[in-house]
Amino acid sequence: MTTDSQHPSSRGERSTTASSTDVFATTHWTVVLAAGRRSTPEADRALEELCRIYWYPLYAFVRRHGYSKQDAEDLTQGFFASFLSRNYLEGLRSEKGRFRAFLLAALKHYLSNEKDRATRQKRGGREKPLSLDWQDAETRYQIEPVDQLSPDRLYDRAWAMMLLEKVVGRLREENSAGGKERSFEVLKPFLMFERGAIPYAQVAAELRLTESAVRVAVHRLRRHYRQLLRAEIAQTLADASMVDEELRSLFSAFSF
Repeated sequence: MTTDSQHPSSRGERSTTASSTDVFATTHWTVVLAAGRRSTPEADRALEELCRIYWYPLYAFVRRHGYSKQDAEDLTQGFFASFLSRNYLEGLRSEKGRFRAFLLAALKHYLSNEKDRATRQKRGGREKPLSLDWQDAETRYQIEPVDQLSPDRLYDRAWAMMLLEKVVGRLREENSAGGKERSFEVLKPFLMFERGAIPYAQVAAELRLTESAVRVAVHRLRRHYRQLLRAEIAQTLADASMVDEELRSLFSAFSF
């Protein structure tokens, strides 16, 4: 997804308000880190919601390692059963303050302990802490680049895509609540393509607006998109000043 000469998320101010549609207003990695070595209800909820949002990249990582669909489902769900039930804060390493890196490191550790397939409980034999859409995950995986990306690079790419989709979803909800759902769907492609790729005159005719009004609407949509994306990324970092660095790291996964 691109705009001008940079990705739209690479600039803009961080949003300071949480969306009312968020399940938990405290869904932040900083909440988990602040709990230190003790589990708290607030930190547990924050971690569970972060995992609920960003579980697909883990599934894609496991699949890219050569596991079958069934085994990847077992391993991913088994990982969450272990990860969310144990004292995950014990021996916590911040992985440079990134939840993305911490979660992948935890999965790699789990997989290294699951080499003996005979000792692994099969799906249905253990509690499932998260309700996950496996069919959607496999459909996503089947359209991922086949040979170009290593498991780690695919993980980063999938993580970036989940961020983008979550932000677009929030934009859609906001516009729908304001009675602007149709306008948003027409303007949404401007978030995905280079400036000039979509004729403003065509969109103006469709929305029955002037070209000038469309340009203003697109500018505002892109600006709000950048704000929401930066705020979403900040939720997964221990230090909000790392947002730009995390953006560069994540979107480098698209250059293959």
